[in-house]
Amino acid sequence: MNANQTARSGTTGDDSSGLQRLQKVLAGAGVGSRRHCEELIEQGRVTVDGKVVNRQGVRVDPQAAVVRVDDERVVVAANRVYLMLNKPAGMVSTMSDERGRLSLADLPAMRRAGHRRLFHVGRLDAETEGLLLLTNDGELAHRLMHPSFRVSKTYLAEVAATIPLQTRRQLRAGVLLDDGPAAADSIRMIDAVPGRALVEIRIHEGRNHLVRRLLAAVGHPVRRLVRTSQGPLRLGDLRSGQTRSLTPQEVSSLYRLIDINEVNARH
Repeated sequence: MNANQTARSGTTGDDSSGLQRLQKVLAGAGVGSRRHCEELIEQGRVTVDGKVVNRQGVRVDPQAAVVRVDDERVVVAANRVYLMLNKPAGMVSTMSDERGRLSLADLPAMRRAGHRRLFHVGRLDAETEGLLLLTNDGELAHRLMHPSFRVSKTYLAEVAATIPLQTRRQLRAGVLLDDGPAAADSIRMIDAVPGRALVEIRIHEGRNHLVRRLLAAVGHPVRRLVRTSQGPLRLGDLRSGQTRSLTPQEVSSLYRLIDINEVNARH
């Protein structure tokens, strides 16, 4: 059954195959009320698997259909989980740890997820804090982690002293590490007092401990490191050790990011 095929006339319920009415699926995904979703369909603003749907009664499989509203991806699968964690220092980005350290499995949100395996999208080392995305959307996780998509990550690093302008230029130009050259996409000083300075640094590579190694290579070893953003996601005021579900708009922004980056990679 394709996007423009419907069940027999007069049937209003969902069928036994798992197909559901499109307006119900959209409403369940947080797009709006069912009436609002019906209006979006009537206006031709909804596509299913790349085809415009502009009449009521269409049924879709929410586990498989790619649904977009105004060309923005809407995740309609009810079993999808998207969580942002503010990882505290001392927690490892794995489901268990042989040394007995706090792990992702200790999070209440992970226990609530039950049998639905959650992927951590990239890792933070045990002492690095901040934003970590957790999801059971394997396709999205893979794309966000793949080097070709160049997803940016921003960190706030505490060091012992102001990093001179010339050194910041050197970091942007690139320095040679033991596994090859690397560079910061951007770097700027945030604050400085005697004996302490804060620097914001943005990278897109996923090599282990890259920010720590970059700053150590230019004589400014990191004292504390917090990831504050990943792609379009911002940590904001989420407290250390807490999780929250992403909004539908945030999930759509992640799909939009990888769609844009995929087009750029092809050119």
